Amino acid sequence: MFGESPVSPLQRHMRKVQDCVQCLPAFFRAVQNGDWDEAARHQAEISRLEDEADSLKKSLRLHLPKGMMLAMSRRDVLDALAVQDNIANTAKDIAGLMLGRRMAFPPSVSALMIDFVIRSLDAVAQADRAINELDELVETGFRGHEVDVVTSMLTELDRIEADTDAIQVRVRAELFAREREMPAVDVIFMYRIIDEVGDLADLAQRVGSRLQLMLAR
Repeated sequence: MFGESPVSPLQRHMRKVQDCVQCLPAFFRAVQNGDWDEAARHQAEISRLEDEADSLKKSLRLHLPKGMMLAMSRRDVLDALAVQDNIANTAKDIAGLMLGRRMAFPPSVSALMIDFVIRSLDAVAQADRAINELDELVETGFRGHEVDVVTSMLTELDRIEADTDAIQVRVRAELFAREREMPAVDVIFMYRIIDEVGDLADLAQRVGSRLQLMLAR
């Protein structure tokens, strides 16, 4: 089904993951506007795309040959696939939890929270761009100018992830300042959502780390 290389299926999976997470900003805006019908539509789309990504993941695992494949090992592919899968799972969890609890952040936090979501998704998009270079890396045997191109992409990915860390600190500080105005259980779940949005960027960086390991071998 995949010929000699799993690269294209891995790239298709990452593209589907990217499609899934890019629904989050519109979901967050609908939530903050109190439009729960619109939020539910976005949540359903996130769930649908996560299911499609899951099907691609299962298909790749099923058809992945054993042993070495060009410049990539089976372990490299499975590790990258697992991290990509976790990105889509996290997006689905965020939307499902917020919709299920009708959870909206305080107005003083919401704008910053959406900035945090968007910057975290910048990290996912950068990981997608890097994965999209994988076929060129394989063709060049993980050598030459293409390695420099991907290394530069991964450096930018690290910079974006550092940005998300800084924004996350600001979001948590703003929420902390409003904690006493809200029920404690709501605050607990808000911190959980903040952590999961941060996880999107962390997972994207881990995709990059898998590529760095491939470059080092």
